[in-house]
Amino acid sequence: MTTPPAKSLLATPLLGLLLDVDGPIASPVTRTIAIPSIARDLAALANAGIPVIFNTGRSDAFIAAQVVPPMLAAGIDPGAPIWAICEKGAVWAAIDQHGLGEIHVDHELATPPEFSVAMRDFVGTFFDDFGFFDETKRAMVSVEQHVHVANADYLEAQPGFDDHAHEVLAAHGFGTVREGHERPDAAGRVQWRIDPTIISTDVESVRLGKDLGAERAVALLEERGIRPQHWRTMGDSRTDYAMSEWLHDRGEHVRHVDVRPADGVPATRYPVLTAGELIHDEAGAVFLTRWVEAVRRGTLADDE
Repeated sequence: MTTPPAKSLLATPLLGLLLDVDGPIASPVTRTIAIPSIARDLAALANAGIPVIFNTGRSDAFIAAQVVPPMLAAGIDPGAPIWAICEKGAVWAAIDQHGLGEIHVDHELATPPEFSVAMRDFVGTFFDDFGFFDETKRAMVSVEQHVHVANADYLEAQPGFDDHAHEVLAAHGFGTVREGHERPDAAGRVQWRIDPTIISTDVESVRLGKDLGAERAVALLEERGIRPQHWRTMGDSRTDYAMSEWLHDRGEHVRHVDVRPADGVPATRYPVLTAGELIHDEAGAVFLTRWVEAVRRGTLADDE
């Protein structure tokens, strides 16, 4: 993997950011960066030498279409440390002043082609009233709620897709896990995870996850000789805490920002920050602005 040379004097930036996309960055309603300050602040942080790393279940095509253009419009300097780690660690690329760079894929973590075909056919025939098959995924199989469909209607139909995904995988001899409930194969193994969210379901290798994304992020930074003094992770679901857990276990100074704490903040070994009554991208925007100010000062406060 080739990357641009590191900026001098930025081997130990004050901060490193590992950011989920849906929720804290992109609105879960519009699926776009709907708050203008978000792109401006992301670009400002990266241009100051702060690593900005998106760690998402989204595809690289989504990042290229929805995240990169507003950042380019805000202005990205050559050598700014920005990456997208997509499909929970299976796909990754650098982002620079020209856009999304070379795409890297771990094909060992991809779902079987015959499963993808079966689920595409199922969605087109039985699930099209509620969601669409995401053709942009390279390693996962994903179905996502149509924007014009009420979320309550989608969530009511979602278990039907999830059940069918399990049955197809079982028919091919695979074991699955879904929301903590395992259904092993004949040999007691579990290879695939069925992971429903509030607007989608991902079917993915059990080796994928936000912790794998964090591991890839650190490896990408090490290639440029960068190790942040502090880390901030940010997400809207309980699975996003895996980023902070992995970094904490590695000995990093980390705090996690939860932009949907109503789902329940788990007990952690590191501080968890929230934005009061604000949630999703409104909360994300608040913290990005705080981090811009912190970098300008050169210090981080307890609530930043």
